[in-house]
Amino acid sequence: QVQLVESGGGSVQSGGSLRLSCVASGFTVRHYSMAWFRQPPGKEREGVAALTTARDAAYYTDSVKGRFTISQDNAAKNTLYLQMNSLKPEDTALYYCAAVPADYIPILTPSNFYYWGQGTQVTVSS
Repeated sequence: QVQLVESGGGSVQSGGSLRLSCVASGFTVRHYSMAWFRQPPGKEREGVAALTTARDAAYYTDSVKGRFTISQDNAAKNTLYLQMNSLKPEDTALYYCAAVPADYIPILTPSNFYYWGQGTQVTVSS
């Protein structure tokens, strides 16, 4: 049974940092395309970053380039991470981990990803 469980969210001040984790079970992350999405209050879910180990490729949406880093631990931890630095109030959202069995990064729309975590809240105050 595929399961994704996020953690690491919290409340920080503008300029602060957080590291989100997503522990995967039921599959091996290196065989999947993995991504982070977020959903700000009252807005649609949007793709933030994605990676695929098979092609050693990563993608970031423009608003987080240079501030966020996506990575994964392919060993026993089978975990996806999102290191978020220089956080801004507009980064406030519910952050989701997502996965799809692919060796490429699909277009970052929710419909292209099959498996989802429950989300972890990130709140950035000014």
